[in-house]
Amino acid sequence: MRILAIETATEACSAALLLDDVIIERFKVAPREHGDLILPMVDELLLEADITLSQLDALAFGRGPGSFTGVRMATGVIQGLAFAADLPVAAISTLHALANQVERKPGVERIFAALDARMGEVYCCEYAVVGGQLLEQIADETVISPDKIEPTSAANIVAVGHGWRTYESTLRKSLGCPVQAIYPDALPKASDIAKLAVSRVENKQTVAAEHAMPVYLRDNVAKKKAQQ
Repeated sequence: MRILAIETATEACSAALLLDDVIIERFKVAPREHGDLILPMVDELLLEADITLSQLDALAFGRGPGSFTGVRMATGVIQGLAFAADLPVAAISTLHALANQVERKPGVERIFAALDARMGEVYCCEYAVVGGQLLEQIADETVISPDKIEPTSAANIVAVGHGWRTYESTLRKSLGCPVQAIYPDALPKASDIAKLAVSRVENKQTVAAEHAMPVYLRDNVAKKKAQQ
């Protein structure tokens, strides 16, 4: 399986190339530099692997939620690459990719991924882990004030994402359960997008370039800012 993945939904910019059991990646935390970085990263990976776009099986991207500009960029870049090489696209949740980073840590049963969405809100989702694998999304992804999150029935939670750095005390109170560990500096990475895309490609859960769509969750930033 050969999959090229990109992720630009947060302050981190990354591209990864999955070649069967091997992944090579370029990753940099560089706010506002994604437009200058992402295509050179892709070119570097293809050159390093001595492979062309047309030799890939599929493309994948972090479809959000996250920064509006970052999510739009990933969508536009992946559409352009997919059109150029006539490749299918796997659209992967940014929150799912974030949770994927901690799913194999010992004792993990539930993961609560939260990204700081600004304006006093978080993008978040809870996942169940069985046997070291992310098996179930407990509820829909949402953008919400941390103090409005419903309590969870989980025995304990592994927390991931910079939403926890910003709102840790409020999130702990809202969830109302023990938090086993917190990884507040974790950012979504293209390598996790690529890993999650494998089953999508194998099961033909991909889309054509023109149907590769972003997920924002927050529909109207300007309106929310005006209401504050």
